[in-house]
Amino acid sequence: MTSPYRSDFDMPGDVAYLNAASFSPLPIETCAIGRAAVSNKAQPWLLPADFANQQYELARASAARLIGVATDDVSLISSVGYGVATIAKGLELPRGSRVIVLEDDHASPVLEWHVRGEAQGFTVDTVRRPAHLDWTTAVIEAIGRPGAPQVGAVSISSMHWSDGALLDMAAIAEAARVCGAAFIIDATQTTGVIALNIAAIDPDALIFPTYKWLLGPYGRAFMYVAKRRQNGMPLEQTQHSRMNVRAENEVYFGDLAFAPTARRFDMGERDHFISMAMATASIDYINRIGPVAVSAHLRPLIERLADGLVKLPVRIAPPRCRAPHILGIEFLAGRPPDLMQRLARQNVFGAWRLGRLRLSPHIYNDTADIDRAITALRSTLG
Repeated sequence: MTSPYRSDFDMPGDVAYLNAASFSPLPIETCAIGRAAVSNKAQPWLLPADFANQQYELARASAARLIGVATDDVSLISSVGYGVATIAKGLELPRGSRVIVLEDDHASPVLEWHVRGEAQGFTVDTVRRPAHLDWTTAVIEAIGRPGAPQVGAVSISSMHWSDGALLDMAAIAEAARVCGAAFIIDATQTTGVIALNIAAIDPDALIFPTYKWLLGPYGRAFMYVAKRRQNGMPLEQTQHSRMNVRAENEVYFGDLAFAPTARRFDMGERDHFISMAMATASIDYINRIGPVAVSAHLRPLIERLADGLVKLPVRIAPPRCRAPHILGIEFLAGRPPDLMQRLARQNVFGAWRLGRLRLSPHIYNDTADIDRAITALRSTLG
């Protein structure tokens, strides 16, 4: 199977780049948009008066369309950590309650709660990595553990970034809803690949950046905020978070009431017009293909990779827990010496994460890339 998308990237045919879960390449069209955006900054007097607002709303609309929500429910932020901190600032968790997180989850959905726990009187309850990698069952059991304090919030990733195990967001959302807990999702590793039914899951917040699976630049991220949480306090105090604080007015501080909708949570100094234009272009590219088609392209590649490792001394997530786009490979005899360098010499590029080789193809990959990786691993393991 060849990829119909390979020509959209500046990627040589003999390169097996299997590291989208770390950072993806930019599509050629996104690079062109970036160069045009630099030119705009070089001659700002040529820009229309409403240029800034156009850029904000184009980006917001593209992100909203990607996840199937209203534009008003999306805010422009810089990172997942920024979004989690914003939501945490507006939550009043009961004293003595728990916040559920995953063991070795990424820092973004975890560390904010450790910082706040002592002062606000809640504890961080870490769900340990299950031997079978069924994180969904482990999280639901932790939420409903008999005799444990109530759960104030569940703050987790939609899939585990190191082992490639996918979590069932709908099932976890239901467990959180039953006990009245807030549900915050770091969707970094699934947005653009796995279509989530936001209306059915109904999280309090869902946050994702663009530099991985959305094929975009660093420093741009988006946050969906449920309407019930849109009266919270922004992380920063900015003019655009207020009803009427405008430099164009005769009186600057006209109305200090907070703006309605998720726009109040937009980050300060959001005028990153170069990277914002690039992020919009990349999200539009994924929107044209569609997450369902992306997943359909990637799942056979991951299954081909898993099948090719069957006779090797490795452990991977079982099929029922396996994501369609990331495979974490644990070496039973320990990490082979110079593993990453030996793979790179054969033009195979992945990442070493928490004791595993993580391989993560995207739409530019094809069966030739997967076969190259399998051959490289077989030769590396003798």
